Amino acid sequence: MKAQGDLPRFVRDLLGSPPRRGGGLNFWFYRVARVLHPYRESAEIIALLRAATAGELVKHGEIERAVERSKANAWQAGQPHVSVTPAWPKPDQEKRAAVIAASGGSGLVDLWEISPHRFEDNASHCEEVIDALFPDNPLLCAGCSNSNFATRSRDEWRGKLTSLQFIVPNPMTARFGRTQDGKRSAHTLETTGQRRFLVIEQDSGSIDDQAAILLHLAAHAPLTIAVYSGVKSIHGWFFAEGQPEEKLHRFMSYAVSLGGDSATWTRSQFVRMPDGGRDNGKPQRIFFFNPDVFK
Repeated sequence: MKAQGDLPRFVRDLLGSPPRRGGGLNFWFYRVARVLHPYRESAEIIALLRAATAGELVKHGEIERAVERSKANAWQAGQPHVSVTPAWPKPDQEKRAAVIAASGGSGLVDLWEISPHRFEDNASHCEEVIDALFPDNPLLCAGCSNSNFATRSRDEWRGKLTSLQFIVPNPMTARFGRTQDGKRSAHTLETTGQRRFLVIEQDSGSIDDQAAILLHLAAHAPLTIAVYSGVKSIHGWFFAEGQPEEKLHRFMSYAVSLGGDSATWTRSQFVRMPDGGRDNGKPQRIFFFNPDVFK
């Protein structure tokens, strides 16, 4: 394998800063492979990425897929340099507390009160909300559990979503794909399309504290819907379609610093179905809905 001395400094910096598993490692593989294509053959890129992440848990075929997919968008000399993406920040409890304090006691009631559209009855409005979130009959991956799911067109799902717990917050590109373990599945990152929503979930703090954080984040990105998990968290869906990944990554990093879970950065991550049904029978109620963000 060639030495790295002939690589540009920014490429060497990227290679020297891999995140840990759970901190955006898969995205890092893609980014680094993209800028290595002008300087190395695919086999050499794979070897470099493996060496850079030695000792880290890397899934079978994960690096190879990143190298292959990045070819179509390979960096070219003269384009802006790709900045180093650091690992997700650790939660900053002091900053989180300051944001909550600055909200003046805002909480779930305030989220509900400022919602541009509210559902005042006890019926499920899952179907009409999904129509608004995903127009034009796209393929959607949804399920009643992490092991029982399917990818079908919006029209094929009609009338069946209310009883389901989970949905991928981005349209799919095919009904089946290959998982990172090489298995055929209806739920894969490979067949998850471009981001439509970026979901912020928090597992710590009270529901009111979480709502205050979402209200704060809504000043930085368009909050579309807030869904109660039925137990201890409220999920905020932020409209992300058409936004650069760099910009979205900065927003996600800020949310993580305030207590957000970085797992929802992965485009294929399941999140709670709006107004769906949790396995314990509790509804996943909608506390905020703003369909006007699409106009």
